Parts: sequence; C-alpha cells; structure tokens
Amino acid sequence: SDSLVLTARRVLPSWGICHSAPPPSRALSPGPNSGRHKRSWVWNQFFVLEEYTGNEPLYVGKLHSDVDKGEGKVKYVLTGEGATSIFTIDENTGDIHATKRLDREAQAYYTLQAQAINRLTNIPVEPRSEFVVKVQDINDNEPKFLDGPYMAGVPEMSPLGTMVVQVAATDADDPTYGNSARVVYSIVHGQPYFSVEPKTGVIRTALPNMDRETRDQYVLVIQAKDMVGQMGGLSGTTSVTVTLTDVNDNPPRFSHKSYQYTVLEVLPVKSVVARIKAADADIGSNAEMDYRIMDGDGPGMFNITTDEETQEGVITLQKPLDFETRNSFSLRVEATNRNIDSNFLSLGPFSDITSVRVTVEDVNEPPIFSSPLNKMVVSEDAKVGTSIGRVSAHDPDTSSSAIRYSIDRNTDLDRFFNVDALSGVISTAKPLDREVNSVHNLTIWATEKDPAQIGKGIALITVLDINDNAPVFAIEYDTTLCENAMPGQLIRTISAVDKDEPLSGHRFYFTLDAPVAGNLNFTLRDNKDNTASILTKRGGFRRSEQPVYRLPVLITDSGSPALSSTNTLSVRVCECDSNGETLSCGAVAYTATGLSTGALLAILGCIITLLVMVLLIVTMRRRRKQPLILDEERDIRENIVRYDDEGGGEEDTEAFDMVTLRNLNIVRDPSVRRDVTPDTPTFFHYTSVSRPPYKSLPENVVFREFIWERLKDADVDPTAPPYDSLQTYAFEGSGSVAESLSSLESLSTDSDQNYDYLSNWGPRFKKLADLYGNSDSSGVFS
Repeated sequence: SDSLVLTARRVLPSWGICHSAPPPSRALSPGPNSGRHKRSWVWNQFFVLEEYTGNEPLYVGKLHSDVDKGEGKVKYVLTGEGATSIFTIDENTGDIHATKRLDREAQAYYTLQAQAINRLTNIPVEPRSEFVVKVQDINDNEPKFLDGPYMAGVPEMSPLGTMVVQVAATDADDPTYGNSARVVYSIVHGQPYFSVEPKTGVIRTALPNMDRETRDQYVLVIQAKDMVGQMGGLSGTTSVTVTLTDVNDNPPRFSHKSYQYTVLEVLPVKSVVARIKAADADIGSNAEMDYRIMDGDGPGMFNITTDEETQEGVITLQKPLDFETRNSFSLRVEATNRNIDSNFLSLGPFSDITSVRVTVEDVNEPPIFSSPLNKMVVSEDAKVGTSIGRVSAHDPDTSSSAIRYSIDRNTDLDRFFNVDALSGVISTAKPLDREVNSVHNLTIWATEKDPAQIGKGIALITVLDINDNAPVFAIEYDTTLCENAMPGQLIRTISAVDKDEPLSGHRFYFTLDAPVAGNLNFTLRDNKDNTASILTKRGGFRRSEQPVYRLPVLITDSGSPALSSTNTLSVRVCECDSNGETLSCGAVAYTATGLSTGALLAILGCIITLLVMVLLIVTMRRRRKQPLILDEERDIRENIVRYDDEGGGEEDTEAFDMVTLRNLNIVRDPSVRRDVTPDTPTFFHYTSVSRPPYKSLPENVVFREFIWERLKDADVDPTAPPYDSLQTYAFEGSGSVAESLSSLESLSTDSDQNYDYLSNWGPRFKKLADLYGNSDSSGVFS
C-alpha cells in the first residue's frame, strides 16, 4: 500500500512524490521538539502497466522537494534497478519515465533510490530514500498444459463417473490481481463418452458399459481458459488419449459346431492331426483357454494341448492308425477360459463344446512280415540246398497283391543262402563253416509288384557246431631240460585248444604217440583237466650225446566222432647251475684235433703277414696325391680352388709349385696387378686399406692371400646358396722369362728373326741354338 513518511528533524522544506494512486496512509514520528513539524519526504508506490506499446516514454511519476523553489538550484538523481537503462528522471523537474516495454512475468517490481542535490555545491538537500516501481499485470499469457499430451487407461465396462485422469494447466499471469490466472476446464472433443470437472480438471467416464471390443481408444481435447472462462479470456488445449483396457467379458465360442479332418493311415505317432480354435474377443490373459477331449472313439488314440502363442487346440496322434482296422474317429472337444471374472458370470458360461471327426485315408502300404525277426538254425555240415526255414509276409491293404522274396546281398556277400521268391523258404547255397562265421544276419525283402512296395524282415541264422577240428597245442612250447635232472622230474605242463565248441565243453586226452610210448627218457601223465605233464624217466642227460629230444604227443577230443592230432614237443638239454638255472643250451662245440703246435704257429704267422701287407697297401694309397679335379658325382661341401698351370718349362720339377708361377720382373713393375679378378661378381668389397697390394707381400704368400681373399668374398656374398659351393680360379701365371717358344708366332713376325739369344739360355737349349741360331729362319720353315 502507499505510505507517507514524516521525518522529525530540524525544519526543512519538504518534497513529495506525485502520482495518480489513491491517497497514502501516514506515519508520524515525534521529534525532540514539542509540537508538530512540517513533513520533509512524501512518497507512494509507483505502478507501471506491463506491455505498454505507446510511441512515447511512459510517464511513471514525479519527485519533488519543498526545498525546490523553481530556481533551478535542486537536481534530482535516480539510482537502483533499471535506473538510466529502463527508468529516467528529469533532473530539473523530477519527472520519471519508463523508456522500455516491461514484462511482469520477467520482473514484477524494481527498487529505486531518489535523492535531491544542490546543483552548485553537490550537497544533498534531502536524505536518500527508496521507493518501489511495481509492474502492473495484464492478461497476456494463456494457460498451458505442461504435462500434456496425456495418456490414460480405464477398464472397459466401467460404471458411469469412473475417474480416468486429472489434467492441470498453469497461467503465468499474476494470480493475486484480477482473474488473469483463474482457469476453468472444458471438454472440446470427446463427448458424450467423457466429461471434465471445470475447476479440478478431473476427467470421468460419461457413459456406462463402454465395450473395448467395439471401440478401444478415444482421443479427447481438453481446453483451459483464464478470466474464469469469461469473454476475452485466453485459452490453451491439450489432448488426452484414453484406452479401454480389457476385462474377461467375452466367453470362448467355436465358430462351427463340428469339424472334419482327413489324415493318412501312415501318419507317424506324435504328429499333428488338426488345429481348432475357439474365438474369444478378449485379449491377453483374458483370452487364454484350455482344451480337453471330453469323450470319443478310440480312447487314448488322440490328445489335445493348447498352443500358448495362438491359443489353438492342437490334436496329436498317440497311436498308429490302420485303415483296415478303423477308418474314422469322432471326438467331443471343450474349450474353457482360464481366468474367469466373477463380475461377468451373467454373460453366460465361459466355455464351449464342438465335435471333431477324423477320417483315416487308405495308403498302399508295403508288405508286413508276420515276424520282424525270424531266428533259424542250421548245422555247419548241412549240404548245399538244405532248407533252413521260411519267412512270411502279407499285404496289409485290401488288394492283397502277390509278394516276392529276395535277400539283400549286402548282408550275404559270399552268397551262402538263397530264398525262394514265392514261398519264402531259405536254403543253403554253399558249404558252411561255423569256425569262420557262426551267425548270419540276413535282410529279407518282400516286394509288392503293383504298385511297387518293399517290406523288410530279418532272418538270424545260427550255424550249429560239429566236431570237425582236431585239438592242438595251446601255444608253441619251448621246453628245456637240465643235464643234472633227476628221474621223475616235471619238465613241462602242456594244454590244448580246439576251434570247435561242443555244448558240453571240451575234454582232451593226452598220450605219447605209439612209436615213443615205451621210450626210456620221458613219460606223459594226463592230469584229467585238459592238461598233461611231461616227466623224466631217468637222469644223466648230456648235451654232447643228444642236445634235443622230440616227443610226439597225441591229443584226442571227446567229440563224436573223436578227432585227434599229433603235436611234437621239443626238449632241449641245457647246462644248469646247482639251483637249476639254465646256463647254456644246444649242441657242444667240438675242438679241432690233429694239428701240432708248430702248425698252429705257422698259420698264425701267415695271418700276421697278410695283415702287415694290407696295412702297407692302405698307407701307400693314402700317401698318393689326390687329383685336383674332383669327380662330378662326389658331394661337394667345401670350397675347392683349382689352378691350371702349364708349368715353367723343364725347370718345373714339382706339380703346382707356386714359385714357377711367379715372374719377379713383373712383380717389380708397379703398373701391373698381381691379383686375378673372378668372373663371378662380388657384392661385398673390401676397402683398399684392409687389402694390401700384392707387390708388398712376400713371394710365397701372394697366391695364398689371393685365394683367401676370394674365399672371404664368397663367404659374405648374399646371393650365395646356403651350402658349400665349388669355385674354380683358372690362372696360368705371369708368363715365362723365356717368353713363347711356339713356332706359330714366328710366322707372324719378320722372317729375319734372330735366334742367337738361345745360346744364352743354357745347355738345355743348345740343340735349339744350333738349329736356329746360325741359319736363316726362312730356310728352316721353307
């Protein structure tokens, strides 16, 4: 509210604030002097209308002091919020103006300070005082739904007036001034299904029993208007999407009272026979249902389950079908909702029943064997063509076509058996041997000709044993006998095996063969347990007399007829220690006799002489020089350097003497190189510092250094193969001081060539000097 302040102090001229507001209230402050003082400050609260759109600055109010007599001595100063930028004051008159358009929603009031100053002395003539400029609101903001648009849901079939959702709009205008911020709500679109409370914004259902299956979604438009909805008020809208949620108010119903399905009689067990579904307008858990077979033909023949994704009833086959036995089935199937809402039981039973008829269709089936496995037996001595047994198959179809039988030869590769194509009688085609194959597993095909169908059966043929194998030793025995063996000593226990397998088991009888039954060395004792013991009859066996004894043992089985075989047991006489451990066995080595000591020494001397001669021959062969040129077949794994040297003439007394390859005159010539460059390029070069000139080396080292340098070049060559290689250096030397003696060169020279220098070459060239020295060369070669 506006106020008037009277400050008690010494009497000063008063100044006031002029505006158009109602008269202010007054506050009196008693001073130290008695009596009433003249007021000095007068002000009220200023008001400025927001959103002013005039061309001139808006007049706010006026400041005035009683000290101001209109002589221009008082200057008014304004400071505080917006001073100079928004609010200006005329320093002479005290008039205050607003220079900018104000928005109450941005700032509702401004606090300013006013002061009156003597223009000449700049001394305040009135104390500084604050006042407020309040921005007065106008209706310039429409209501807004900050949370919109809205999504809401309400159960279908809800009673009238069921709350759906509450909407709220906000208005930025001043709620304390006028009706600019007072909002009322109304529904623009969505009637007559929903309504809204004007003051609260609560949306409610306006119709009872709205059905989701008829319409499941509504879009409402809600309006909020300020000024309490009066003419000229501002408004805002929002949308509200209302979805009706499902309730179980629809029972399941089959679309048909009966269903007809046809299946083939060869349909596998666990296969799907049919799918049926009861229609339910509800969704989600309200549409879930269970199916069951109430009654029908062939109990346990079919089963029904619920497909959880499609809510279909899936009928599956539980037992094989047979058209010839039964060609149709009738079932009664019931579908019931799982989740029943008691509020809607009045809408009828939440289940339904239908009938399902399944017709079995005939299929031309392959022949079927009366027994899928036919077991037969045959003796292994059965003659070819012997009948073993019979298989039988029939056509399950009503046509009863003729059947022919055959053997799958993959199960009878050796063709031991045949089957009669018409009767199915199986007979032998080859002699059988139980010891090779005791069981034959045959696959029998039964073929129906028109149309072609094949059935499969099994014939398991067991071959019975006969006594056709004589017993033999179980292993190959290695029997030893000590020379010091005593009479009656056990030297070996033997046993036998027989490929036959009699039903009563094996029983073997052991005896010594008749020719040796009465021998004086050994005896045999049958232990009656399919083993026999070999015993000595005497002692004093000697290897020197007989190193090995051979005993023929007769083994007889208990078959009918009985079979026997003679097996030879070898007994070796051995030298043993006192504990019976074998030291040596076999024949005793005989010592040569009849040679004197002198003869033996002579033989030994001959042997020594032969050895000495062999050693001499080997030593001489090693001292021979190996040829420089290696055989091409030899595996080269070292670097070999070969020099082709023609020698130095008759003075050359030893092959490859390096001295004869040297020409000392050329060595002393600084312009001639002594080394030889190989034909193969070298990628690694030694520096001139590390390789000394050949001239400076001793004569016996020149060629050795040359060879070593060539070897180094080959070792560091990056293109060299990763194994030893052969490199050959052909070097003929530096020539001979005697130069060429060839007569061929004389033809290209002057015919008057002088050969007197031959006399200076020594006695070895004397004949040449006599021939060429004193005669005309042209005459020699004429």
